[in-house]
Amino acid sequence: MIRGAHARRSSRPPSQPLLALALLLLTAAAFWQVLDNSFVNYDDEVYVTQNRPVQSGLTAQSLRWAFTTFHTGNWHPLTWISHMLDCQLFDLNPKGHHLTSLLFHLANTLLLFTALTRMTGAPWPSAFAALLFGIHPVHVESVAWVAERKDVLSTFFWMLTMLAYRRYVQRPQTGNYLLVGLCLALGLMSKPMLVTLPFVLLLLDYWPLRRLAAENGKRANPGAAARRLILEKLPFFALALASSVVTFFAQRAGGAVDSLDHLPLPARISNALESYVRYIAMMVWPDNLAVLYPHPRTSLPFLLAAGSFLLLASATFLAIRSARKKPYLPVGWLWYLGTLVPVIGLVQIGAQARADRYTYVPLIGLFVIVAWGVPDLLAQWRHRRLGFRVAAGIVTAALVIVTRFQVGHWRDNFSLFAQQVRATPDNPVAHNTLGAEFLLRGRTEEARFHFSKAVLLNPGYSKARYNLGLLLSQQGKTEEAIDHYQEALRIEPDYAKAHLNLGVALARQGQFGEAFEHYRRAAQLQPDYPEAHLNLGIELARQGRLNQAVEHFTQAARIKPDFAQAHYQLARAYLALRDSDAAQSEYVKVQALNPGLADNLRTLMGR
Repeated sequence: MIRGAHARRSSRPPSQPLLALALLLLTAAAFWQVLDNSFVNYDDEVYVTQNRPVQSGLTAQSLRWAFTTFHTGNWHPLTWISHMLDCQLFDLNPKGHHLTSLLFHLANTLLLFTALTRMTGAPWPSAFAALLFGIHPVHVESVAWVAERKDVLSTFFWMLTMLAYRRYVQRPQTGNYLLVGLCLALGLMSKPMLVTLPFVLLLLDYWPLRRLAAENGKRANPGAAARRLILEKLPFFALALASSVVTFFAQRAGGAVDSLDHLPLPARISNALESYVRYIAMMVWPDNLAVLYPHPRTSLPFLLAAGSFLLLASATFLAIRSARKKPYLPVGWLWYLGTLVPVIGLVQIGAQARADRYTYVPLIGLFVIVAWGVPDLLAQWRHRRLGFRVAAGIVTAALVIVTRFQVGHWRDNFSLFAQQVRATPDNPVAHNTLGAEFLLRGRTEEARFHFSKAVLLNPGYSKARYNLGLLLSQQGKTEEAIDHYQEALRIEPDYAKAHLNLGVALARQGQFGEAFEHYRRAAQLQPDYPEAHLNLGIELARQGRLNQAVEHFTQAARIKPDFAQAHYQLARAYLALRDSDAAQSEYVKVQALNPGLADNLRTLMGR
């Protein structure tokens, strides 16, 4: 057994299986209601509910897609495969997809407890650190958001890598070394967050594995030992570098990487410094958590960034200064600082300033500091055991309750974005998405308020302009709708949905030629857009170009097999072409999908 400097024996060592069971029960109590949640229209559609390769399950074609696609601006084939397996097992029942994510989170909690216990020989602090990881509200996003499966899946391999590394340290054999590399590679194929794991393994060498202090029972030369340990990790760093390069190209191909012209380096550094401090505040007081925290761009006050830097620098100095007596302090602190580097915003991906999901692994470092540091802090207090147990019980109960509330915010789209607006009232994305939910529920006044608020907060927000056009079009205000669609396209010329709906609005006004061009453009921009092919076919049929219309109706039906309107229009086109057998075949499909449309078709067929 490898023991840390601050491992403590008690006269009655706790049963590790009992501690593991307690961890499972408490974490399950905090998260169990996630099984009642639905999918949300915030990337879940991209990953699952509107992703046809994923919905096809585990097939040769879908597996090939998983390993070759940069869809969503990432290369994470194992994440795609996990979603495919869920679809194969549960179809689109959200309960099954949430269950898989929850099981991974439970496994990660147990694996963290196991890894810390085996490395330190201290089950109580290990259990408390794992408990904080398991029940903390800031981790709800990683577990309750189906699209964030990559978080819990990659962390599963992170934990396995640490366990495999501990085994290798005990038995430095080639097979054990290769197992470490395999677990790391599988984690990188789930999410590139593991690029910092080789750095963490070096921290673990310092504490609790103490590979710098002794070698084969003899006092080691720290410099020589450090060089040897770094050389030992070079293949792992090479894996991390390869993953970083692939990820950069994937993100750039997806258009997610912000240029320095758009977001200058000083603004990135300022936001990174503030985010480091904000994440600590969120750990201590997890209030008003949100799925998207808008980036302040260049508006962050200099004094706030400077104060954050001084705070972080002071904490780093104190942690390193305490290394000899309290080695868990620099290890936990540098774990936190280092593992956040890929997502701290120096390379800006997306519109967020920070995200709860980014803390899933980094906060483990701070949890270790709390779990080992609080007992050290109370070491001279006579009632330290009772005091620690009471405090731990209060903290545990509070975190479980807050986490359950936070899981409830992910129940559906409306709950999620109502909370988002409460947490970040000046967030245009939150207002736009909540407005879309109101629109779906037919509450047009509330929808218009939130769309208008989004445009007021960000006049260049194309999606809010588009949604305003959609609402006005539904209200019959076609001229106003056209203005908003055109403005959305001025901001984002390649916005396929805006092209399609602008075409629909223009067709209502009899401007069929212009409408046709927008349908055609929508289909060019998004070839798998069934509605674009449907409307393009309708316009071609109106022009008498029936054979071309049939091609587009067929394409729409191929992309979306349950698209009743596509089959209906196909039947009408075949009737016009006097192909009664083909029309009859489409009639049968329409009857199964939409009996009302089938009645209209029956009239046209003279039945």
